[in-house]
Amino acid sequence: MKKHVVLNVNGEEHDIEIEPNRLLLHALRDDIGLTGTKEGCSIGVCGACSVTVDGRLVSSCLTLAIACQGKEITTIEGLAKDGRLHPLQQAFLEYGGFQCGICTPGQIMAAKALLDGNPNPSEEEVKEWMSGNLCRCTGYYKILESVMAVVQNKVRTEDLLPRERIEARIQSLDVYKPEARTHGSKSHG
Repeated sequence: MKKHVVLNVNGEEHDIEIEPNRLLLHALRDDIGLTGTKEGCSIGVCGACSVTVDGRLVSSCLTLAIACQGKEITTIEGLAKDGRLHPLQQAFLEYGGFQCGICTPGQIMAAKALLDGNPNPSEEEVKEWMSGNLCRCTGYYKILESVMAVVQNKVRTEDLLPRERIEARIQSLDVYKPEARTHGSKSHG
């Protein structure tokens, strides 16, 4: 039997009807339409689904939505204010702290929770805190570099005009060739 629940997400109230066993992850994505929070492992070990509830980092894939009624839930969508990215979001863009993007929202939410409690962590403290967030694309260096850039105030914070927005730069490794050759084949050029 569905229950009426009011969830306060990113400062906005959302009235939804959900089953009592509905996970916060699914309520956010499917019922409210905030798809920034990702589902990774579904058992609370990868960090892709990280959000904050009353300022505390939680795995939304393990948290019942109904238990969050009356609490402040913050997702990746709630970090940008007035069209300006949060410094962590900006740092992940500037310093290349993302690859495919599946883990990025959880990485940023975890880093924000850390910096909210400890605005000047050491590199070792960042590594320890972020160890609960997995990334299958990187060696974690760019994620660490992005977080440390915020700690060290190295992130652009001035308003960026549209023409000045930073674009992700992808370096070619020259892996893909326009033409594949096999032993004994001829080029048709």
